[in-house]
Amino acid sequence: MKIIFVLYFTILLPLALAQLKVGFYKTSCPRAESIVKAAVQKRFNTDKSITAALLRMHFHDCFVRGCDASILIDSTNKSRSEKESGPNLTVRGYELIDEAKKALEKVCPSKVSCADIITLATRDSVVLAGGPSYDVPTGRRDGRVSNINEVNLPGPSLSVSQAFQSFKDKGLTMDDMVTLLGGHTVGVAHCSFFSGRLTNFQGTGKPDQSMDAGLVTTLKKICGNGSNPTAFLDQGTSFSFDNEYYRQIRAKKGVMKIDQELADDRLSSGIVSRFASNANLFRTRFAQAMVKMGNVQVLVGNAGEIRKNCR
Repeated sequence: MKIIFVLYFTILLPLALAQLKVGFYKTSCPRAESIVKAAVQKRFNTDKSITAALLRMHFHDCFVRGCDASILIDSTNKSRSEKESGPNLTVRGYELIDEAKKALEKVCPSKVSCADIITLATRDSVVLAGGPSYDVPTGRRDGRVSNINEVNLPGPSLSVSQAFQSFKDKGLTMDDMVTLLGGHTVGVAHCSFFSGRLTNFQGTGKPDQSMDAGLVTTLKKICGNGSNPTAFLDQGTSFSFDNEYYRQIRAKKGVMKIDQELADDRLSSGIVSRFASNANLFRTRFAQAMVKMGNVQVLVGNAGEIRKNCR
């Protein structure tokens, strides 16, 4: 039985996992990971919000055509790239990827992919924010296509089951989804993404009853100036990568609808409870889920290319 299981698992093991490996650049560019880390450290020293920005970039990249850095490609006169889609208009951190790529090209020309830079930079920023350190398998190659019409990301107003369908389509589980949304512990959202919950929720003339009244008052003050400002998704430890996000959504303090529904929906509430009460469990699972997401539909071997300019 054990032999059969091993064989079965081997057959199902995605090809990408067999070709990506930790230390892929050990020979071709030994300083690759340290160069990326230095670029992230420099930015983090002046902008701690870069962790949330890179987590979002990585997620938005992997969920469209896989983790191939297609989100970095600029539009041309003939085609509009993923960058111009509505969900990506507020993605930022591109210049950090450019900086790391420029440094890598000086030392190891045409060796390190932009897709791997995104993955490594995201990991490094999580560590700097107090999150788990984890080994990142590398060896991704860059895609050649970026099409605005292919961007179809799960939005903040979806139900848990609706959002899960997008994750399931990428080979991720409900546990993975709840874990990855824990990245909101260092995130922000523009008021336009949740203001409908603050006053006339679904035509009731009242705030969303699933939101803590004190939080409603706080968010109304933040969003009252009409310039679409941002609010922290974790109102407690906004720049620390911890499990506070789960504690808050259990206390009805989820800012976006999908955040609160994670704590209320029977499909996800048990996972939320476990993470809220066990910080180490969340750290372990987050590292595992990030590696798993980073393997979604990657290009390896002779597929794609190694871009000299990530844009």
